[in-house]
Amino acid sequence: MQQSSTQRISLDWRHPFDALGTDFYSPVTPTALSNVHWVSRNFALAQEWGWPDDAFDNDWLAVLAGNTVVTDNPPCASVYSGHQFGIWAGQLGDGRALSLGVMDTPSGPQEIQLKGAGKTPYSRMGDGRAVLRSSIREYLCSEAMHGLGIPTTRALALVGSSDRVLREEIETAAVVTRVAPSFLRFGHLQHFAANGQTGALKTLVDFLIQTQFNGLLQLQAGAPRYSALLSEITQRTASLLAKWQAVGFCHGVMNTDNMSLLGLTIDYGPFQFLDGFDPAHICNHSDHQGRYAYARQPQVAYWNLYCLGQALLPLIEDQDMAVQALETFKALYPALADREFAQKLGLPNVLAQDHVLIESLLKLLAAEKTDFPIFWRRLSHAVSRLQDQGPVLAFEAVKDLFINRHAWEAWLPSYLQRLEGLNTEQAAAIMLETNPKYVLRNHLGEQAIAQAKIGNFTLVDDLLQVLSSPYDEHPRFEHWAGFPPDWASSISISCSS
Repeated sequence: MQQSSTQRISLDWRHPFDALGTDFYSPVTPTALSNVHWVSRNFALAQEWGWPDDAFDNDWLAVLAGNTVVTDNPPCASVYSGHQFGIWAGQLGDGRALSLGVMDTPSGPQEIQLKGAGKTPYSRMGDGRAVLRSSIREYLCSEAMHGLGIPTTRALALVGSSDRVLREEIETAAVVTRVAPSFLRFGHLQHFAANGQTGALKTLVDFLIQTQFNGLLQLQAGAPRYSALLSEITQRTASLLAKWQAVGFCHGVMNTDNMSLLGLTIDYGPFQFLDGFDPAHICNHSDHQGRYAYARQPQVAYWNLYCLGQALLPLIEDQDMAVQALETFKALYPALADREFAQKLGLPNVLAQDHVLIESLLKLLAAEKTDFPIFWRRLSHAVSRLQDQGPVLAFEAVKDLFINRHAWEAWLPSYLQRLEGLNTEQAAAIMLETNPKYVLRNHLGEQAIAQAKIGNFTLVDDLLQVLSSPYDEHPRFEHWAGFPPDWASSISISCSS
């Protein structure tokens, strides 16, 4: 008798909060969906894990829809709290996400989580469901960020259903299977600190160190180890933000409960990749004060880290030690951001004067809201032609992006001077591996969603393929690398997205 895929694939799944009590989570039974079907399957990720080609069969469809539970331990949802838009919101938790367990993979242990599989004890007034529209956005952006080399949760599969869900309008339900080494957030630690549960806080932090930061176990237990953890999370967060800014990514809702303790991009809601470069751009129409505008993201990350530091203070005990760990962000982030933008310019190392070069260029782009992805890609190709064509011809396509060409011509000589003595072919190679040809622009996501709503999922799969290797040419999809259509500027994205 032939085994099912769920039998053939090792399901030695561990509980995500192994050895922790129910103060940290609640067992949850998923709520079944009707008429489930595959929207998309991430075969590339499954292959990375060594799964067979036919792994995504009807058995797995039922599991990843939340219609069948095959693990020995019941799925669970975790409790956390957090600041939302800068205001303490109290207890939150996994309101529409539940973890099936932790699976060993060639990439290390991975927690498997279903988003949209029904109500949990933390759903509050929500229905615990996710809609097809937002699920497609998260599914594609998770893999797009991975393709860009930016730390992120990933997506294994997307399941659709005929069941109806009410948001701004009536939509169909969907479930995203997302995976990460851990989904622990700043808010998990804030929850126990805010409730004065220092013992539970210590238990959770020790669990975090043992499972995700075990390199810190060699440090002296207690304050030195906990302050080192805060320092490590600060460094990872600074690195993540530098990468976001360099690729023009706007998260849209950087609440403390949406910040990963592992320095991953997590919770894809009202995100956007910039079209025209506008530092003041607000991608979330629910963000009425512009708290999470593109240019403010590093500052918000720093604020969120301070909230995390306050949560850890009962364990660190020494306020000066905690502040010292957090203050590293002030010097570290600008240095990492300069390094990211230097690579976009093809510079193998960062010199002191490069910050001025970078900032003057960004001011130039902001003045005209120059298309961010197209500018950097054209600049990459211009440098690749520089040796053969000379600067006038090589940079002609870049100059065409500017109305004020004199401003561009005033900046270019300083860049050419910086390139002197460098191998421009090597510089161009760095740039073409740093400046993507393709990003998940909002209009591309909207087109995939529109097709999916009428049952055509081809565009979802095609985008998944292209965005997984965004630095490659993909000639068949050349049109996706062009300027956005005029209607793209009217796309409205909110927290329900």
